[in-house]
Amino acid sequence: MYEPIRAKSVHTMAGTDSDFPHRSREEELDIQLAGHLAALLAVTDELRALTPSSADLDTAAERLAEQVARLRGGRAPLRAAVSAGRTADQAPALHRRAHTLAGRALVVAASRADTKAAILAAERMDAHAAAAQEEPRRPIGAAQ
Repeated sequence: MYEPIRAKSVHTMAGTDSDFPHRSREEELDIQLAGHLAALLAVTDELRALTPSSADLDTAAERLAEQVARLRGGRAPLRAAVSAGRTADQAPALHRRAHTLAGRALVVAASRADTKAAILAAERMDAHAAAAQEEPRRPIGAAQ
């Protein structure tokens, strides 16, 4: 029914394995996890700007920065400047975004068996879920 492949693939040429760098699965997972945690750190910084007296968010930001630095070989993460024009009305949406990012980080941390990052991600998921439930949701299109 199918004709066998007669020509070599253009994607894998003999003798060219060393032409481009290869990363192991663990290295790829480290990169993914660091990216998810860095994104969570950026959202956490946004929330810290909206609620400056939150010691929980300050501690979480420090712990997230430590984990990102560990995964990136000691390089500290860049901290984003807080977006101008953010209001307290946007806190529930930021908490939901942070919850989603923490969930993604948890999946990758579990995949690579990184206990510290998995515990941190699970704690952040719980904290953001609780914070999002505390704040009332406005219907879409409601006046601000």
